[in-house]
Amino acid sequence: MTFSKLFLQAGRDEAVRRFHPWVFSRAISRYEGDLNDGDTVEVFDQKSRYLATGHYHNGSITVRIFSFGATTGGPVTPDLAFWTQKLAQIRSVRQAIISNQEQTNCYRLVHGEGDGCTGLIIDMYNGVAVLQAHSIGMHREREILTEALKAVFGDELKAVYDKSADTLPKEYGETMTNGYLFGEVPLPHPVLENGHTFLINWQTGQKTGFFLDQRDNRALLARYAQGKNVLNAFCYSGGFSVYALKAGAKQVHSVDVSQKAIDLTNQNVAANFGEDETRHEAYTDDVMHYLKAHDHQYDVVVLDPPAFAKSLSARHRAVQGYKRLNAEGLRRVAKGGILFTFSCSQVVDRELFYNTIVAAAIEAGRQVRVLHHLSQPADHPVNLFHPEGGYLKGLVLWVE
Repeated sequence: MTFSKLFLQAGRDEAVRRFHPWVFSRAISRYEGDLNDGDTVEVFDQKSRYLATGHYHNGSITVRIFSFGATTGGPVTPDLAFWTQKLAQIRSVRQAIISNQEQTNCYRLVHGEGDGCTGLIIDMYNGVAVLQAHSIGMHREREILTEALKAVFGDELKAVYDKSADTLPKEYGETMTNGYLFGEVPLPHPVLENGHTFLINWQTGQKTGFFLDQRDNRALLARYAQGKNVLNAFCYSGGFSVYALKAGAKQVHSVDVSQKAIDLTNQNVAANFGEDETRHEAYTDDVMHYLKAHDHQYDVVVLDPPAFAKSLSARHRAVQGYKRLNAEGLRRVAKGGILFTFSCSQVVDRELFYNTIVAAAIEAGRQVRVLHHLSQPADHPVNLFHPEGGYLKGLVLWVE
């Protein structure tokens, strides 16, 4: 199989040699062949030495690399055997991370650049693979990826669902519809996470249906929740609420501006504790309004908002938003209580987030100590050469 070729300018190949998975347009010298968005392309240096293979897109990020010559020893053909081998290797790592799948059968199988599959997310939900492509090239691989998943998982694979329409480049995505690529299962689909039951609907839910990246942080919350009054703000489907209740919390309040999120939370609480769980109350309200309107003091407060900024131009406004939110949250923490606070905004780095929480503590007039620095779990790995993949950051604070 012959692929189009792309040649880099002299001196602009170092990033690729250091295994950075993106080739930017300004680094390109010339092309050979007819290139269309989503095509597989081979990348060479100025002296025609092979460097990598990836997917082409006419934009700032021109190539998203999925195979490096320094690793493979030469060009590759991204056929069924190639993707099956890659997914099998990734799965073996997940089996080490999720060692007890009788207690946890939902996890991220493929995390984009972190797994050498830039532009691709695959989440596993009790035998169902939910695929989300962020590039045209990876989306065009969806049928062969489905066959690779079937080869890797065998009879364990119940279905493959493509949920890429909203994550693809706009013009291309508008021509696509979400749907099953293999099999079909009734929804909502029950899964287990550390022995806790959650009902997942990837068709109507956010992202692929559940925020798998907070698994370890939910487990950490359980260590602080016994006998405590807990507030779970921006609760979405109630993950932190379920963990707190299972750990023996005295009372849990869940707050989200979305009625659909509150319904999901109530469904998940009922799935674990029945319809008559009196320790849990859910409120449909704007979180800032709720925090300001109530003077209730909680032993544990969780602030897990959606991304406040998705671009550098919005970063300043996002930082101010995080500051105001955390100042109000700190005012709702009882003396000697705990605050779990998070940011999933990629453009707000760990140092900036930390400094923002410092400013919030000063504004709230609270003495605060850091107990834990939090991040995403091991099934959301960060490529050492692509630190941009480390998006989730959090702090656990003891508030005096």
